[in-house]
Amino acid sequence: MNKVKVALIGAGLRGINYLEYALQHPHELEVVAVAEPNRQRREQFQARHGLEDAACFENWNDFFSAPKVADAVFICTQDKQHFEPTMRALEAGYHVLLEKPMSPDPEECIRMGEMASQAGLVFSICHVLRYTPFFSTIKELLEREAIGRLMSIQHNENVGYWHQAHSFVRGNWRRKEDSSPMILAKSCHDLDMLLWLADSDCVQVSSFGSLSHFTAAQAPEGAPKRCLDGCPVSDECLYYAPDHYLTEDTNWPTSAISDDMSYDARYQALLEGPYGRCVYHCDNDVVDHQVVNMEFANSVTVAFTMSAFTQDVSRTIKLMGTRGEIRGAMEKNEIEIIHFGSGKVERISFADRGGHVGHGGGDMGLIKDFLRLVQAGGNNQGLTSASRSVQSHLMAFAAEQSRVDGKVIGLKEFAQRFSAPIRTMSGK
Repeated sequence: MNKVKVALIGAGLRGINYLEYALQHPHELEVVAVAEPNRQRREQFQARHGLEDAACFENWNDFFSAPKVADAVFICTQDKQHFEPTMRALEAGYHVLLEKPMSPDPEECIRMGEMASQAGLVFSICHVLRYTPFFSTIKELLEREAIGRLMSIQHNENVGYWHQAHSFVRGNWRRKEDSSPMILAKSCHDLDMLLWLADSDCVQVSSFGSLSHFTAAQAPEGAPKRCLDGCPVSDECLYYAPDHYLTEDTNWPTSAISDDMSYDARYQALLEGPYGRCVYHCDNDVVDHQVVNMEFANSVTVAFTMSAFTQDVSRTIKLMGTRGEIRGAMEKNEIEIIHFGSGKVERISFADRGGHVGHGGGDMGLIKDFLRLVQAGGNNQGLTSASRSVQSHLMAFAAEQSRVDGKVIGLKEFAQRFSAPIRTMSGK
């Protein structure tokens, strides 16, 4: 088995986490370069992977201007910074693993999907849920008709009240203009997985939701702009920043607020940075709850709910077939199969494969499959190839359009607005 050499573009938390695989499996994967504008992050990544100075770049343009040094690149920049380095990488002959979402621009998604079909290279999107033991087992149960013909799915993404505050109120994904709508930024994982489980083309989408709680109108009386400015309700506020970020636990999400995890540096980050702001006085505009209803060409219907207002960060699902039901809780690593008539209940349990941060084992499964495809010469499409991913991205864009306009959106007509036919599940 030949070792795959990769370069990382964007040394944020996602890229760092993915490339832990190289440290755990050095005979399979070697990191040979990094491009990251933040000096401290770049140098930390350099030290962790033992890179020479000449292999470290401040920006991806400089990396692509240098001679080709790797088999593949992992692109883990912010959402709006995906398109240009991806196209440059494919043009230069690199295999590409791209963090989701592909782009907050539908036309860019379509262009990348077209490039994926033409390039003859591996181009995969980080839809890690397909690689989890939890969802891959559900897929296998459906394929062998364990509950007969699938008819309906109810799926919940329980965002978690504190996760919403961290990422989508204070954090990088709080504004559509700066990143993407929340249904794309947070839930393109889920829409992709639902498309996969339904095993048919999505034909119609409707959606409802809003930003209702994390607004100035809901602020407690006297709440200041920043938590450390003498908040009168600090003892009772669920979102008081020091309670979340100034504890002894410096793992994620605390690790996102500063590159320096000392107490003094974190305190300074709360005084000056976005994570010290009152959640009711931020500049966020993405929704805090949303539902999406979908109809597929094979008559399967799906109801998907994404909500900030949950205790746990988790995913729960119920699949209803003609001969039984499947019920599952991903974070509990449990699946139940209920058989009609006999009432027999089968239970499947999984070992913990990395929890929330590692997406239940999906992160490492994704990397392993990407390496397999690269080693095979790049002639086969992976489970999450970019050309396949375009449809689930268009589902997210259509859901947001439906939410804003209050109308049912037909996917075929919606895709044609961007001058491109939608790629079907059959690939035609």
